[in-house]
Amino acid sequence: MPNTRLFFTIICITLIAGAELYSQDAENVEQVGRLYNQWDCANGVVIVGDLAYIATGISGLQILNISDPENPEIIGYWDDNPGIANSVTVSGDYAYVAYSPIWISGDPVGGGLRVVDITDPENPEEVGFYDTPVDAIGVTVSGDYAYVADYENGLRVVDITDPENPEEVGYYDTPGSSYDVIVSGGYAYIADHSCGLRVVDITDPENPEEIGYYDTPGYANGVTVSGGYAYVVDGWQSGLRVVDITDPENPEEVGYYDTPGYARGVTVSGDYTYVADGGSGLRVVDITDPENPEEVGYFDTPGTARGVTVSSGYAYVTDSRYVGLRVVDITDPENPEEVGYYDTPGEAFGVALSEDGLIYVADVTNVGIYRFTDPAKADDSFILHPSAFILHPAYPNPFNSSATIRYGLSTPCNVSLEVYSPLGQKITKLFAGFRQAGFYSTNLTANNLPSGLYLLRLEAADQVFTQKIMLVR
Repeated sequence: MPNTRLFFTIICITLIAGAELYSQDAENVEQVGRLYNQWDCANGVVIVGDLAYIATGISGLQILNISDPENPEIIGYWDDNPGIANSVTVSGDYAYVAYSPIWISGDPVGGGLRVVDITDPENPEEVGFYDTPVDAIGVTVSGDYAYVADYENGLRVVDITDPENPEEVGYYDTPGSSYDVIVSGGYAYIADHSCGLRVVDITDPENPEEIGYYDTPGYANGVTVSGGYAYVVDGWQSGLRVVDITDPENPEEVGYYDTPGYARGVTVSGDYTYVADGGSGLRVVDITDPENPEEVGYFDTPGTARGVTVSSGYAYVTDSRYVGLRVVDITDPENPEEVGYYDTPGEAFGVALSEDGLIYVADVTNVGIYRFTDPAKADDSFILHPSAFILHPAYPNPFNSSATIRYGLSTPCNVSLEVYSPLGQKITKLFAGFRQAGFYSTNLTANNLPSGLYLLRLEAADQVFTQKIMLVR
């Protein structure tokens, strides 16, 4: 695929109020940079050259300059849409962002596909949109069309030859819930959750037609295509399914391996597939004979394996439940061995590698940038100082009873933390007074507030931070 996407959900990290630093456990992996999500939780990341494009929940598209990985910097953003940004892909001068709507007074608002002009990354601007029927979960671009996985409404085909007027020209309502879509040749391969793998002919984009399917026994969460086969991760007690797609009209399962846990992510490299198997870690499956895939090795990560990517003899596994990034040597696939790790602050869900060998980890509290080093030169310690003022993502967001608001102060100062309506009316003051440097948290309770969008405003040492937060009852 032309772009690398990272996906993850919302979680919180507990910090001791007033603490001036905290330690992270690490071995052979060095953090070289980190950008905390000062807006809200990131749901998707694409790396293109020196820029990272992040779909950030209710705050839209954020653009980071990562030319200096030790000091990633937000240089532009677009957040004029009230929906939930799920994923992003970049093609040419445009970013295509898939949104789920929010519901206000029983009506959906802000969903669908948004087209953002990124020719000036410091000033991204929406130039067009198409409101898909329900939840746009994933998007991929091929040629003049965007292919959107729209959850319960299947595949939507959108003509983007005129980015200012994207137009749906065709659709196919899959029988299940579309979670993922891969385009290869003239076909779209859709992971359709309870209805398995669907193969849709898109040679005529105005009339996409399902020509074949294979109803996997579990829940198809993701798919990748290599050679004449589709490799489907099929959830709990169903694992990896190998489907022959040389005849797309008659996709046929030719082999499978029931992983012991919940198969969540898969990548193919050479003669092996590497499966991130929640609850049982990394599973290495020999696919030399696709009809008889055979597990030849595994490494049982300490947490819940979510995502995996492979490069130059190493598998990089994101292992959630506060366990972070695991680096596994796979030069001998029958004996994979962990050679490094970094316990990220929150839950790590996705991982990507840049051309210069840096590792980008989608941790729900931040986008972390790491470098794997020679084990002989490992540095087992890492200390993070609160070197800047920061407003962390509220959790949960959206919320229905109370939300935790966390922030960090790099120097002693007067602090004001308030809540406003979108029209600028002050709703409540959460804190006002003097505080020492450190990390702090407070709670926002719903009380009698009506459902809707609110703005958090933190003022400290002449700096102002704002963040959107959604109350849903």
